[in-house]
Amino acid sequence: MPHIAIISASVRTGRNSHRVALYFSNYLTEQGIATTEILDLNEYAFPVFEERLRLQPAPTAATLDFAARVRNADGIIIVTPEYNGSIPASLKNVTDLLYDEWHHKPIAISTVSAGPFGGSQVLISLQFTLWKMRALTVPAMFPVPKVHEAFDEQGTPTDKTATDKRAAGFIKELMWCVGAAAHVPGA
Repeated sequence: MPHIAIISASVRTGRNSHRVALYFSNYLTEQGIATTEILDLNEYAFPVFEERLRLQPAPTAATLDFAARVRNADGIIIVTPEYNGSIPASLKNVTDLLYDEWHHKPIAISTVSAGPFGGSQVLISLQFTLWKMRALTVPAMFPVPKVHEAFDEQGTPTDKTATDKRAAGFIKELMWCVGAAAHVPGA
């Protein structure tokens, strides 16, 4: 069974995007699609980026742990809020921290906002950053507008049927990319 790491990108007090990370973890497990783990950037509490992992003389245990979890995952789901039309500093920080770990890694992106557009502005800049690192970004999107109304604190959607239907297409694209990447020599 494939293993999917879900990056919960927000470290903000009172964050709501983590609800969507919890939802995807539950959905993938309940549907028997993949094993999961949530890589919660709030728990890692990384310092501000100073140098890529491969150039650090003495990386922290947390940095090595995070890198190994990304490297060993068959695919990644990034759940990120949009902060002022862009990537949260916490996510940009870990994106730049790694490099080889992102190469040929299938990554699906779920954007989240408290407003009506679901964080759609963050998508382009994040896709471009990951593309520069040779990640395989999934073309399917999963925007979540008014996240505080769409999911409760445990990750349960207010409209489970509609949310699961949208998630099915999103996850199907990710899993296709995971399968394709597994068949590429040296990927």
